[in-house]
Amino acid sequence: MEAYIYDAIRTVRGKGNKKGALMGVTPVELATQVLVALREKHDLKTELVEDVILGCVAQVKDQAANIAKTAAQNSHYGDHLCGVSLNRFCGSGLESINQAAAYVKSGFRELVIAGGVESMSRVPMGADGGGMFMDPSIAIPGHVVPQGISADLIATKFGFSRANVDEFGYNSQMRATQAEKEGRFTSRIPIKDVNGIPILETDENIRPATTVEGLGNLNPSFAMMGEMAGFNGVAIDRYPEVEVIDHVHHAGNSSAIVDGAAIALIGTKEVGEQLGLKPRFKIRAAAIHGTDPTIMLVGPAPASRKALKQAGMNKEDIDLFEVNEAFASVPLRFMQDMKVPYDKVNVNGGAIALGHPLGATGCMLTGTLMDELERQDKNTGLITLCIGGGMGIATIIERV
Repeated sequence: MEAYIYDAIRTVRGKGNKKGALMGVTPVELATQVLVALREKHDLKTELVEDVILGCVAQVKDQAANIAKTAAQNSHYGDHLCGVSLNRFCGSGLESINQAAAYVKSGFRELVIAGGVESMSRVPMGADGGGMFMDPSIAIPGHVVPQGISADLIATKFGFSRANVDEFGYNSQMRATQAEKEGRFTSRIPIKDVNGIPILETDENIRPATTVEGLGNLNPSFAMMGEMAGFNGVAIDRYPEVEVIDHVHHAGNSSAIVDGAAIALIGTKEVGEQLGLKPRFKIRAAAIHGTDPTIMLVGPAPASRKALKQAGMNKEDIDLFEVNEAFASVPLRFMQDMKVPYDKVNVNGGAIALGHPLGATGCMLTGTLMDELERQDKNTGLITLCIGGGMGIATIIERV
């Protein structure tokens, strides 16, 4: 049985700090607004939707107590609708889509909404704590380092200079600026207040005035952490071929902290006929792959190879790639490892320009890729993300 994607919708992304436009909007409201938008767009028979699966990384405070079920209830789809929240760190939004597809392909579900939500202004990254990063008895013997150190380790080990990562950060901003100018983000909705007045209508983090020279003047973000806290030594102990860590990442070539939500409608062919909806894409393959927790962010390439093998495809069969820009060295290493040209990767910019709302990003990338494949009249796409702690996730979609 095939699992089809009927639609994908995301919110605008607001800066994830106290000055961000969406600071006053709860994560439940972010998720509710995309659910309502999906229902209204298709005059959706909500009684046919069986489950809502939402990725959410920091499941505390405003995001605690099963935000998926809370948003399902708040959206007035009906009391029958169940919800489950999941956490595969940065891969959560794509994991939710993959789990929904697995339910549909197995015959256990006919129609599922999958996606994610993260309000990083209201629930800061790391607010949920956790043994892997907080408990020395786990972190020290496991050679666990912060993600920024891992990103700099990747840049050092695989030969990406400060100029390389700054140029990539600049290109992300320019591509996103062009996409915004041309109105390519067609599946994006504004966030409105209780009176229906828009609070934010465009992605707040895009910086059209970015220059390579300006990025070059920013101080590296993780140099002091690496030296003073001893994380450089931990990384070099695990990778002794790297004599000195070159700290090249900063706010301008790393993913922006933002708020946002996204969902996709996934179901069988038969339920689509009941709804009068035409499927846009089918999910060909989905894979995960683990890496060691020191260089933890190199998972996209091996996960993508697994997905390609599962689908019986080669990388040349993929028309466009969406690789999450957690740090510039992540997609740079992916392209180097997979031998994929940059003109097929993140053609509308990525998380450096647009932001990375942790639990929602994977679903946002899926929707962006769907829209762009249709715009270019192409057929196949691959979405992949690196994941904290040492994982990668990848999904292949094909146009129907």
